[in-house]
Amino acid sequence: MKYLPRIADRELDHALERAGAVLIEGPKACGKTVTASRRAASIVHLDADPSVPAQVAVDPSLVLEGARPRLLDEWQLHPVVWNAVRRAVDSADALGQFLLTGSTAPVADSVRHSGAGRFARLRMRTLSLYEGGEANGAVSLSAILAGEPPRAAAPELDFDGLLTRLATGGWPGMRGLSYASTLAAIRDYAETIATVDIGGAGRDRDPTRVMRLMRALARSVGTEVTVSTLARDEASLSRDAVREYLDALTRIFVVEDQPAWSAHLRSSASLRKEPKRHLADPSLALALVGGDAKALRADLGYAGQLFESLVVHDLRVLAQPLGGQVFHARDSAGREVDAIVQLPSGLWAGFEVKLGASADTLDTAAAGLRAFADNVDSERAVLTVITGTGPSYRRADGVNVVAIGALGP
Repeated sequence: MKYLPRIADRELDHALERAGAVLIEGPKACGKTVTASRRAASIVHLDADPSVPAQVAVDPSLVLEGARPRLLDEWQLHPVVWNAVRRAVDSADALGQFLLTGSTAPVADSVRHSGAGRFARLRMRTLSLYEGGEANGAVSLSAILAGEPPRAAAPELDFDGLLTRLATGGWPGMRGLSYASTLAAIRDYAETIATVDIGGAGRDRDPTRVMRLMRALARSVGTEVTVSTLARDEASLSRDAVREYLDALTRIFVVEDQPAWSAHLRSSASLRKEPKRHLADPSLALALVGGDAKALRADLGYAGQLFESLVVHDLRVLAQPLGGQVFHARDSAGREVDAIVQLPSGLWAGFEVKLGASADTLDTAAAGLRAFADNVDSERAVLTVITGTGPSYRRADGVNVVAIGALGP
């Protein structure tokens, strides 16, 4: 299968130039190993090589033997490898020695040394629309953040194509499958999470309850659903158990919360602190509720939820090389912004997400963005409405309109 260039490619190159080892993390099947292997001179798969357990038992440094950069795939299965890599990096006193890929974050006491100064970290996610070729990249996120007005015709990605993409997701290894096979593969992925993967995140858990909780998350994807609400929806777990299960799902990168933004407001309104809940890919949410593209056409409300989750996902991918983080904001007066990209410089950009692109829809979204920005005690931010279809341009009121099918780095 042809390799699809990733935005993380350049990030990985830079990481190898500044650290002795690079840790690449993300959900299973997002492309970590394939991306890392293109930079590796040798590879050991710690989850598949039958000689690894014996080598680790005798001397963990044995698995490090090989041409460098050496890729240690699924390193977290043998956490003692971390310290062996740290020592090897110190001994070599050179950059770009090791690549470590992992789909489970190790428990806190499994890694006794932080690796500070030796390890660079890189987060990978499933394919963005731009990486998958569904978005043409005619509008640059970095240019928008720099204040440039977008200008692009309506992209080829139409409404039906967008619904299909929401259903099939951005899983690199599924790109060659038929539509029906892709949906089945994503359902299999969800089952594997509940029956196998989550068991590697600390302790055994009831697969039936894991599935029920993931379905509850799927129904509320892209919202500020609380632990209490999830406990009521799942119906068999206490709030403490839901928190523990959520932590386990987060550690295997199936759940990625969108934190609430903090800022100084001009009014007495306060910002809410609850995160929005997202799954690794919107297609996983749809698979968990048993839907497909046809079902989304019949339920545009849920399609809008998934579309917002997709936009947040893509903003994370596109903003990461810029050092940007993606938040959401809602104050006690009801003013809200679906996504806020915060750059290290302090610049922030607000994004409203709308599946439709009618004049009334855009007017309402733009007015909401301006009202929120007017209440933030900072300079005027870059404000943008992300739509499902249509042209990309700057409105007379200064608010950008950008179709997701045109958005790129």
